[in-house]
Amino acid sequence: MHADVVEMFLELEAPKIVYVSCNPGTQARDLNLLGEKYRMVKIQPVDMFPHTHHVETVALLELR
Repeated sequence: MHADVVEMFLELEAPKIVYVSCNPGTQARDLNLLGEKYRMVKIQPVDMFPHTHHVETVALLELR
């Protein structure tokens, strides 16, 4: 996510966020930034494209 989007989520303080990503590396970066106000409850990889290196990840975040 763009840094402005991360900041918007931190200001919004939604009770829950479901974050779906096709890039686990950038998702990890964003989850670290969102960790200021959110805790990760669950994360699940989803292999939508078998026999390729692509993987989606779905994370559930809750406001602390």
